[in-house]
Amino acid sequence: MDDSFYIEVGVFQKSHIGERICGDVFLSRKVKEENRTIVVLSDGMGHGVKANLLATLTATMALNFTVEHKDVHKIAEIIMNTLPVCSERKISYSTFTIIDIEDTGQTTIINYDNPDAIIMRGNELFFPEWHSISLDTLAKKDNEIKACTFKAKKEDRVVILTDGITQSGLGKGKYLLGYGWENTRDLVTSKVAENTNISATKLASAIVNKAHTNDEYQSKDDISSVVVYYREPRKLLLCSGPPFDKSKDDYLAEKVKNFNGKKILSGGTTVDIVSRKLNIDVEDTLEFNDPDLPPISIMEGIDLVTEGILTLSKVSGILEKYNERTEHGNGPADKIIKLFLESDEI
Repeated sequence: MDDSFYIEVGVFQKSHIGERICGDVFLSRKVKEENRTIVVLSDGMGHGVKANLLATLTATMALNFTVEHKDVHKIAEIIMNTLPVCSERKISYSTFTIIDIEDTGQTTIINYDNPDAIIMRGNELFFPEWHSISLDTLAKKDNEIKACTFKAKKEDRVVILTDGITQSGLGKGKYLLGYGWENTRDLVTSKVAENTNISATKLASAIVNKAHTNDEYQSKDDISSVVVYYREPRKLLLCSGPPFDKSKDDYLAEKVKNFNGKKILSGGTTVDIVSRKLNIDVEDTLEFNDPDLPPISIMEGIDLVTEGILTLSKVSGILEKYNERTEHGNGPADKIIKLFLESDEI
């Protein structure tokens, strides 16, 4: 794939009311050796532990078979022959959607019984040609498995869902027949139009939260949305410490000047070199947001200017203990970590 592509995958889920375990299962894997990204979303019948086990079985098979480059027909056939079938309704106990993104940007989507994928090309809906996969299954009849393949472009998005979204609000209020695919599609297009840079996770959460609202915050099903966003990588440069050889000061300043991304300068000597060589003034502030550290400074064209060794030592200490529950302050070290977390390449 073109090096300027970055594949951002975001997911957001809410469980059926009263359940701690979600019956929808999301799996994703980056195959570094092949520069491939594989995403799977499966919806187990019902909710709770049983649904989760069925969806986990399905999603794991789908992911592993896709990694092995099995033909899409073969993947679908093996999964359909393996899945148990409801004896009364004669339907499979779980659904699945697979997205396989190759290193060329070639994207294949396989969908069984989940709502159709919503594909955006920039701010517009994109409709690739879908085809049905006919299967020689052992016990299941009239299975409609659909697939499409297209060449992705920068700023494309693929949104996949479980029916907890399209069926939200069913039987009450404004959406007696459920929220539906068309309303979900319109929500996606409006969110992208409002913010063309909306992240994959924020878009996925907006979709799920809308469905949760439709159910009056009492989810009647597990609700899941996954968004794949093809975009420019978010790059960050952290520059600290003067060159060993003073003759390299010009080289250092030019690297900072020409870097295409966000920039952090840490350390008084580093800041003085860049300021002098690029003729940029440094403005000190009195933002004492962290009693352990000197305040930040301001330089035109630089996103963050901090003191060096104390600040970077604190950054290191925070990262060593960092987890999802870590609370962010507003001091210089916290600002550096926030920029780290927002970046794809540092």
